[in-house]
Amino acid sequence: MHTMTDMHAPPDEAPFSSHHSLMNVLGLLVDDSIAADAELNRAHARRAKTIDDARQWCEFTYRLENAPRSMGWSPEVTCRRVLESELAAALRVPERTMSRLIDESEALLHQLPGTYDALSQGSLSYRHAQVIIDQALSLPAESRIPFEEAVLPDAKTLTVSKLERRARRVRELTHPESIQSRRATAALDRSVELKPAHDGMSWLTAYVPCERAQAVYNRLSDIARGLQTADEIRTLTQLIADVALDLLENGEPTLAGATQGIRPTVLVTVPALTLLGVSEEPATLEGYGPIDADTARRVAAHAPSFFRLLTHLETGTVLSVGRDRYDVPADLRRWLRVRDETCRAPGCNRLARRSDCDHCTEWNAEGLTAHDNLAHLCRRHHALKHRTDWSYTHRGGGTLEFTSPTKKTYVTHPAVTMKAAPTL
Repeated sequence: MHTMTDMHAPPDEAPFSSHHSLMNVLGLLVDDSIAADAELNRAHARRAKTIDDARQWCEFTYRLENAPRSMGWSPEVTCRRVLESELAAALRVPERTMSRLIDESEALLHQLPGTYDALSQGSLSYRHAQVIIDQALSLPAESRIPFEEAVLPDAKTLTVSKLERRARRVRELTHPESIQSRRATAALDRSVELKPAHDGMSWLTAYVPCERAQAVYNRLSDIARGLQTADEIRTLTQLIADVALDLLENGEPTLAGATQGIRPTVLVTVPALTLLGVSEEPATLEGYGPIDADTARRVAAHAPSFFRLLTHLETGTVLSVGRDRYDVPADLRRWLRVRDETCRAPGCNRLARRSDCDHCTEWNAEGLTAHDNLAHLCRRHHALKHRTDWSYTHRGGGTLEFTSPTKKTYVTHPAVTMKAAPTL
């Protein structure tokens, strides 16, 4: 472990140090941060192991006692309540939180060995492990290991939110029951719930079909962005909430004309054979993931707010993208928007539709307006690329490799793997 006293003086005390040497010191401190994070991950693995050991020992103890059932207090119930209360008090967490930790620890130790090993080695955080556990436990037992094997490599390189998107896609494609059947069953449970919160606030949540939820959220976001002016002091998040309440209570935002010309837009990528009804290959809903073929065909045919991106029958190539110019054509931009989904900088979740299409090799340096020289960067990371030593290169298939000012490299993968659009 390095400290400032072990290394060079900080920049304000070393005005003549070279930029290169200062970056080397920064690199060492970044390495130390990585090592500390890995140790924290290993500690979480040890905690999971001890919690599961406690669970097994407690169950063994109460089985030995074979106590009679009394007013619903079976040995199993008694064991669980004793375990939760004992551990919750010791670790200073609510019993509900401890109940989840007990279940997660059991899943790691007995159902998801690869995830537990990665956590033990320090290469995976506990939050990443929780994403894998949540998705895996929603699958039948026989599908959990294949799911884990498919998603675990990505878990070691993605942020938690990006892993959630990836895991949801893999889960949908791994589940042995068809998407159509599961959607039909799940739709029966659609609901709106009101949950009181603290300080005069409440949570209002809706459990509804994904394509309608996405369209509603996009419309709220677009209206809210239209209300952002130099004099507006509310954040975008606050504006979205206010717009939602205005629309639900009054039918329109309180600011006249705010909805004029605003229509919700959602991008749906549909395999051509699916659209023709001769294939059940899932489509992809931007911001969500795989959707069933019936829903894809319906929204593509009847919903004007949904933009359909059709893929080629045989090659997977998106149709009609070839043009010879600097500006990125709208159809190619849409193709890139599906591929990237978000800003491609490491860890960024800014939506691609709110980001810039960046030329990796600049146009004035003979860079092409082509899928393998373009990527979405949000304004913040676009500026960072041009004003600092951050850079990136295409490695093929939509995969990007970013290089930081300290010469560390980070790989980001496309949200959706799509075969190449033609070079312009």
